[in-house]
Amino acid sequence: MANPNVETVTSGADRAKVALAVAVALAGLIGFYALSQQLMIARIGALFGGLLAGAAIASMSGPGQRFFAFSKDSWNETRRVVWPDRKETTQVTLIVFAFVVVMAILLWLVDKSLEWALYDLILGWKG
Repeated sequence: MANPNVETVTSGADRAKVALAVAVALAGLIGFYALSQQLMIARIGALFGGLLAGAAIASMSGPGQRFFAFSKDSWNETRRVVWPDRKETTQVTLIVFAFVVVMAILLWLVDKSLEWALYDLILGWKG
């Protein structure tokens, strides 16, 4: 649930900056494809130039600053995660694999039991 004490105000200038940032980033993407006859370095330069210019323009707006702050916080949070070691990963993978095999066998048994009950006992079709 969103914090009711937080007010997000976006001005017309901020909206214009975000729209300009998106337009510049799209121009870089379009430039990548429009320069298909040029060297790959020129195409990649157009792409990254447009993306970087768009990011720079977006960082000057309120929503852009909030987005980059959120991204930085997310990256820092990811660095604090305690990742499992190789042994734990292998054990959990084997447990999941065994569970999938057991469930597959169980579902096959239920399917065959229902098939036998329906076709052989109820309908009398000998398949």
